[in-house]
Amino acid sequence: MKAKIHPKYYPNAKVICACGNTWTTGSTKELIRTDLCSNCHPFYTGEQRIVDTAGQVDRFIKRLERKDTVIAGLEAQRQAAAAAAEEERLAVRRGGKVRTKKTEAPAPTGA
Repeated sequence: MKAKIHPKYYPNAKVICACGNTWTTGSTKELIRTDLCSNCHPFYTGEQRIVDTAGQVDRFIKRLERKDTVIAGLEAQRQAAAAAAEEERLAVRRGGKVRTKKTEAPAPTGA
C-alpha cells in the first residue's frame, strides 16, 4: 500500500445544518455545511414543504402558466376557425354568398 496518498481523516468533524442543528462525525473535511438533516427533512418531520433549489419550483410554475396561456390562445383560434367554417357552410346553403368583413376599397390611382 502506498504511503501519503490518503486524505487526512478528522474523527471529530463538525456538521452544521441550515436549520441550526449541529453534530460531530468522522470525515475527511473538518467542517461540513448541509441544507437538510434529520431534524428538518420533511421525510422525518412529516411536514409538507417544497425545498426550492435555485428557483426550480418558480420556473416550473411559470412554465405551467405559460402552457395554460398558449393552450387558451390555441383554443380561441380553433373556435374562431370553427365559426368561420360554420359561416361558410351556411353561406353555401344560402346560395354561395359568403359574408365577409367590410373592408375599404383601394383608392383609385390617377392616370
